Amino acid sequence: MPDLPQKKVGIVACSGEELAEGTVTRLAALRVLEELRPEDTVTICLPLFLAGGEGDRAFARFYPTIAVDGCDLRCAARATEQHSGKPAASVVVTGVTAECGIGPVSGLRRLNEAGQQAVTETAVRVADLVDTLLDKKWSRRAGRFVEPEAITLDIQQPKVATCACGSGIPVQMVQVHGKEITLIALPSLLEQFKQMGKRPSPETAAELLEQVKIYNPVPGESETAYREMLIREYAALWEEKEPTL
Repeated sequence: MPDLPQKKVGIVACSGEELAEGTVTRLAALRVLEELRPEDTVTICLPLFLAGGEGDRAFARFYPTIAVDGCDLRCAARATEQHSGKPAASVVVTGVTAECGIGPVSGLRRLNEAGQQAVTETAVRVADLVDTLLDKKWSRRAGRFVEPEAITLDIQQPKVATCACGSGIPVQMVQVHGKEITLIALPSLLEQFKQMGKRPSPETAAELLEQVKIYNPVPGESETAYREMLIREYAALWEEKEPTL
């Protein structure tokens, strides 16, 4: 298996600016990213995601994501599902406020008291979902994870939200049936096979395909085309000269 980054959860918040609930989603997501679960989450920029940001889309295909939407239109959840896969979880601010009996939320740039309450409740729910997706148990009384091997946060260090586009997930653009597609983990797999000394061959391509299918959907009718592509990509890497010291 390739050496891939630590598992984290992506947080994608809606970009709706015409509703106060849209402001709630962004502030709640930021609170999770910077205060509640900074070591376990990354932000997925929705505009960049929609524009074709491969780092964000690769992350959403490989790791679980939580969509935080302001209303029932669920723009963030629908965009994630369309371009990468169905989100692992979803939170809708209007649903949170209705369930908690929070008064009308207002204020696009400066939220009213109800809006601030909505931010707090939404952030807590998202943080709980992060723990569930990572199979961690959080003790609210102790203010830490129950497991002894849990991450200990260094309060001396500033907490900065990190972005999925810099998550380190290796991706590679390839051509299959004349179409450009992105394959997750392919660079690491190719390099791993080269280090193992596997020479380019139909057998090696078949082995590579089985590994590629672990991280990427491969239509059954396209497997032959994928094998041909893999042997081309691997042969090109195999022929590259090792750097001289």
